[in-house]
Amino acid sequence: MKIGRNDPCWCGSGKKYKACHAEFDEKLAQMKAKKIIVPSHKLIKTRQQLEGIRKAGKLNTEILDMVAAHIREGMSTDEINTLVHEYTIAHGGIPAPLNYCGFPKSVCTSVNDVICHGIPDENEILKNGDIINVDVTTILDGYYADASRMFCIGEVSENAKKLVDVTKESLDLAFKEVRPWGFLGDIGEVISKHIYAHGYTVLHDIGGHGVGNDFHEDPYVCHIGRRGTGMLLVPGMVFTIEPMVNEGKEDFYQDADNGWTIYTEDGSLSAQWEYTVAVTEDGAEIITH
Repeated sequence: MKIGRNDPCWCGSGKKYKACHAEFDEKLAQMKAKKIIVPSHKLIKTRQQLEGIRKAGKLNTEILDMVAAHIREGMSTDEINTLVHEYTIAHGGIPAPLNYCGFPKSVCTSVNDVICHGIPDENEILKNGDIINVDVTTILDGYYADASRMFCIGEVSENAKKLVDVTKESLDLAFKEVRPWGFLGDIGEVISKHIYAHGYTVLHDIGGHGVGNDFHEDPYVCHIGRRGTGMLLVPGMVFTIEPMVNEGKEDFYQDADNGWTIYTEDGSLSAQWEYTVAVTEDGAEIITH
């Protein structure tokens, strides 16, 4: 049913439609008429939803800060899981990965040649020279926030350190591309150009995603792209950017036993950093990092 100009706006602001999102919707309609992919209203978070997501993001960042303060050589990845689980629960949150589609733990811990979805294990002991991605997703009052960081254990090789640094650089470059009326392809292009320039590869088939009201929402955020293509970015959209970068080839395989863990096919190192970001009226905001 078409909304009237004097009806309450669909966004829940309480304002009349004509004073709120009428002009916005008209601009979207003009873009759509030009064959540009535009987001549905479902992908645009309300002010109340954004506030809830920000609170979840604050806790998510605190959890990663806590991990950073405790992670060390000699600890098991299951100890990281215990730290994340207990801190999350103690602060009123829920660890989103736990029991998600059968995932058995509260956090993902991906070491060395594991690209993503590493399952914490009491027998997996961090050793000098390892690199590890710790991926935390937190639910707070029904809202979701998702971020991951790389950690270098002890003295890592120059090659490993460079991979970790270049991956982070690509994420920060991508964040600078997030702006209202830009495109998802802008993000993919800047990441892939930076990664390829350093001789690495970035995964095409696993990427970022919408988040906030659920763990995984539209749109899919590919880290390979072309400027000016893909879905239009508009204020109120919330999604993750999380480039997964391999030192060797892009090829990967999934652990046949646990059905989750993704490894590099050639055994090369892999790195990943992740932000949850929101598109704002005049730019972008990092919700959790």
